[in-house]
Amino acid sequence: MQPKSFYPVIGTKKITETAAFYVQHFGFSVSFESDWYVSLHHSNAAHYELAVIDYQHASVPELGQQPIAGLLLNFEVDDVDKEYERLIIGAHLPLLRDIRSEEWGQRHFITADPNGVLIDIIKIIAPSEEFAAQYSDSVA
Repeated sequence: MQPKSFYPVIGTKKITETAAFYVQHFGFSVSFESDWYVSLHHSNAAHYELAVIDYQHASVPELGQQPIAGLLLNFEVDDVDKEYERLIIGAHLPLLRDIRSEEWGQRHFITADPNGVLIDIIKIIAPSEEFAAQYSDSVA
């Protein structure tokens, strides 16, 4: 398979609030909007998309007609400390994991969107020797 696009879709009843959150805090723009679905895109060097859907809409199979749970979105950034200042100190987003450097090669903090979707803001750093050995040659 050669996908042309790949993006997460957040199932929620908070359509407007959720879309506004990602527009305000993460630089997404609305590319389609209805009362049950919003498509967001982020135009930077790469192309990123995110969507929000009313989980009870008829287009969602019965198995999926429940609010989102257990989703973690990772955003890699150049300056995680600057984003911490902007999002946690400035915008007062919830702080679920305080900023820290991890042995596996990340400096990060975790916040959440209005649905409780976890958002991990990450800067890649050098891992410890133990963790460096666990990376494959193609990504190290």
